[in-house]
Amino acid sequence: MNRISITRMSSKGQIVIPADMREGIEEGDKLVIIRNKNHIILKKEKDFSERLEEDMEFARRTEEAWKRIEKGEFISINSENLFEEMDKW
Repeated sequence: MNRISITRMSSKGQIVIPADMREGIEEGDKLVIIRNKNHIILKKEKDFSERLEEDMEFARRTEEAWKRIEKGEFISINSENLFEEMDKW
């Protein structure tokens, strides 16, 4: 299931992971941060090495999608059909 949430960085560089996004993340878990230009992927360390290739492919595809959006190559979907379309992906 895809979810979106918003947070902000403090003056000390700290970011709070919103409560609705913390499922499966426990206190003390180590997290890996992958930055690809303007996109950041946050992954649990124990899952990182197992899925590195998959994560890098996701980052590549995300970057390509943003380039298409910037060029105006996208479709417009109303909010009622958004999740139906996302399930097709």
